[in-house]
Amino acid sequence: MILSDLIGFAGVAILLIAFLLNLLKVLDYNNRLYISLNIVGAGLACTASVMIDYLPFILLEGTWTVVSVVALVRTFAK
Repeated sequence: MILSDLIGFAGVAILLIAFLLNLLKVLDYNNRLYISLNIVGAGLACTASVMIDYLPFILLEGTWTVVSVVALVRTFAK
């Protein structure tokens, strides 16, 4: 297993944990921890995608990261 795999697995695991916690109603979609988990998870997955030069997932995970950052900023603007 190479470094990009480890980073990608960590990112996807974090995203799936956040999703599971949301489905179990432990974390709401506008909870700062949920949003932060999305930022970290998508950021790691995007980093792994950059490392393997896979543009479709760079776009997906990069967009997911940016949208999550905007959502987090909005929670502080309330």
